[in-house]
Amino acid sequence: MSTVAAGPAAGGPARADEVTREAARRRTTAVISHPDAGKSTLTEALALHANAVRTAGHVHGKAGRAGVVSDWQGMEKDRGISISSAVLPLHHRGHVVNVVDTPGHADFSEDTYRALTAVDAVIMLIDAARGMEAQTRKLFGVCRHRGLPVITVVNKWDRPGREALELLDEVEEVTGMRPTPVTWPVGIAGDFRGLLERRTGEYVRYTRAPGGATLAEEERHPAAAAAEVEPDAWPQALEEDELLRATGADHDQDAFLAGRSTPVFFTAAVANTGVRQVLDALVDLAPAPHEHPLRDGRALPVTAGFTAQVFKTQTGMNPAHRDRLAFARIRSGRFERGMSVHDERTGRPLVLKHVQTVFGADRSTVDEAWPGDVIGLVNAKHVHVGDTLHEGSPVAFPPLPVFAPERFRVVRPQDLGRGKQFRQGLAELDAEGVVHVLTSALRGDGEPVLAAVGDLQFDVVQHRMTHDFHAPVLFEDLPYTVVRVVDAAAEPLVQGFRGAELAQLRDGTRWALFTDRWVLSSFVRTHPDAELVELVATG
Repeated sequence: MSTVAAGPAAGGPARADEVTREAARRRTTAVISHPDAGKSTLTEALALHANAVRTAGHVHGKAGRAGVVSDWQGMEKDRGISISSAVLPLHHRGHVVNVVDTPGHADFSEDTYRALTAVDAVIMLIDAARGMEAQTRKLFGVCRHRGLPVITVVNKWDRPGREALELLDEVEEVTGMRPTPVTWPVGIAGDFRGLLERRTGEYVRYTRAPGGATLAEEERHPAAAAAEVEPDAWPQALEEDELLRATGADHDQDAFLAGRSTPVFFTAAVANTGVRQVLDALVDLAPAPHEHPLRDGRALPVTAGFTAQVFKTQTGMNPAHRDRLAFARIRSGRFERGMSVHDERTGRPLVLKHVQTVFGADRSTVDEAWPGDVIGLVNAKHVHVGDTLHEGSPVAFPPLPVFAPERFRVVRPQDLGRGKQFRQGLAELDAEGVVHVLTSALRGDGEPVLAAVGDLQFDVVQHRMTHDFHAPVLFEDLPYTVVRVVDAAAEPLVQGFRGAELAQLRDGTRWALFTDRWVLSSFVRTHPDAELVELVATG
């Protein structure tokens, strides 16, 4: 793979040194897991340990959680789930740690997959009782495809669960990576006494703060004194540690970065226990921003001129202003407020005057940013998800994944007098990727068709159309389950075929919707020359 030269836009050697130094201070990481493993709780606990928040805002019971900073949307607060990726920039030990809290539910996989294109490593969160669940396995496959190093965190050790060694065996069996614990629990799941820090041999004992709202109190004991503090649990932890050492389960940085091993940590995030070690690992172990592949196969170094890729857009973060943010991960160079760049897709110039950094729903103006940082472009209406922004010579990053929808519904306004709000709301949700909004050749502009991966996305549409855009909607189910991309030549063939319907996206892409795979097979047999392209999300 050839490398793109830094070129004049990088500002010469002094500027390249500055970019290299600032990039080395950045870590950009996503938290992934099956639903209800504790992603948002861990993200907030990391923020607490980085002194970014004073108190953790949840109480016992996920549905009763109040004020988790990365869950800012009304539906997230009402249901206690994450439905959209959120970015929290943290500062720890002289580094900037950008943590992306991702949705866990499979219905929002597209949002999660796109967030994974914006990070350099992931935290794979596992429930101590349930182990490697279906969505965790699926997301790990995406991380492996993208070559992302994986830090494994076994969470909820303060609740009854499985044996630690059994969980390690499952991680290795499912992922093929060698688990290398950095911390080891003292006490079985449900009786979490503290942690053995394997590098130093010290015992860290915790006293949980009332309600888990602040940092747990830590007592550190050298190995020689630990047995006096924990006469029952400490000897078992030492015995298991010796077994790990005998089998070579010690951290190897090269193996971790190559995806052959995964460092493992044990936490009770709801009690803010064991979390500091994870935050330290993001600084000590996770990779800094590095060269990134371009669409033409070349590699772009971080010292090249400014580039960034938009991986999501979001409206409704500030109800008072109803503005739109386009989130972009900086890949190279230095961002300066007011700089001029181009959108590679359209060729349009763009002056980056109104740019903000986001902490949950809170925002502040950005004057300067570097590779690894995530910036929010305010009201950049012509910028779409997947666009590459660049200064200097045009470059383009690979396209972001697009999922094949399996659920389709016609949508109509409950109140015909709110047609303007109805159209505006659907356009914004389409731009964000909450759903795909299609114009059907059969139904016309007056009856848009929504396409989604899962039914929960329609719940989001209903909630946000009602509360954000004040235009409640009605749905009508459609029987389609399979979609293929077609060209103009296939249009009349689809329109005249029973069990199929032709629809178009806002960018002009044509989709053929089929009721099931049997109808698709029948169409292929009838029209063998028709070109059909399957949507495959590789991440």
